[in-house]
Amino acid sequence: MSQQTFSVTFWGVRGGYPKPGPTANKFGGNTTCLEVRAGRHLIIIDAGTGIISLGEQLVAQHQVDGKPIIATLLFTHMHHDHTQGFPFFAPARLGSSVLYIFGPKAFPDDLEYVLARAMLPPVFPISLDELKSMKIIRNIFDNQMIVLTDPGEPPQVCNVYRDAEECDPAEVRVLTMRSYAHPQGVLVYRIEMGHKTMVFATDVEGYAGGDRQLAQFARGADLLIHDAEYTPEEYLDKKSSRQGWGHSTWKMAIEVAREAGARRLILTHHNAHHDDAFLEDVERQAQAIFPATIMAREGLTLEV
Repeated sequence: MSQQTFSVTFWGVRGGYPKPGPTANKFGGNTTCLEVRAGRHLIIIDAGTGIISLGEQLVAQHQVDGKPIIATLLFTHMHHDHTQGFPFFAPARLGSSVLYIFGPKAFPDDLEYVLARAMLPPVFPISLDELKSMKIIRNIFDNQMIVLTDPGEPPQVCNVYRDAEECDPAEVRVLTMRSYAHPQGVLVYRIEMGHKTMVFATDVEGYAGGDRQLAQFARGADLLIHDAEYTPEEYLDKKSSRQGWGHSTWKMAIEVAREAGARRLILTHHNAHHDDAFLEDVERQAQAIFPATIMAREGLTLEV
């Protein structure tokens, strides 16, 4: 793989809970997980059930080439559909693996404590400490930037207001924005390599007049991956409104993409009740308004 590769592969695109079966063959049924290949670096965003298959592939490659698996894992938040695959992530069980794990502080608890609690007996047979990999786990805040240089060196964390110059030049930069439009909050990630940029904004909800903060954060993105769990009709349903649930409609996603001047828009975090035919119809409607729109599906790889 070229050191200049900057690509995104979707391993899980569902929200809420996995939805396998014949009606999800095209778009997939696993919950959220994204693989980013940025130059020499492997970045994984979220650990829904999609991370299980990704981990199996990484271990298979490790068995062929013998190279240790070194990855930076970014959690957007700690809800179940973004963490439930982590205990089954095979590289975490290899003593040669090195995992740099970042995520938000789940008040009042640190990221490491929340991960460990999800694996406590009797709900899981082994604890976080028993995973043989080297795990460096820390909270990340929206005034901080993660900088990746040599894959053999740990990521640096800089304050974007005071330390940014000291962290440059960086091969890859990861900036964060905290959104409060989802229960307990969520981190949005902006990954930059060279002159290319992608933004991952799951579990966000629009505001009156559009999400201006997010649009500014995503300004000029080559690839904007945005939550689109609901149709406008579902969101405004009089009997069961989804307002305040922390998710967007596909029209909200288009508003952000337009305001940000994003080159391409990928809709993700599909509702478990939306089958392949439903999602294909939503994709057609979205493309009629914003032609550079694609519905995320498992196995899809895009160059940034």
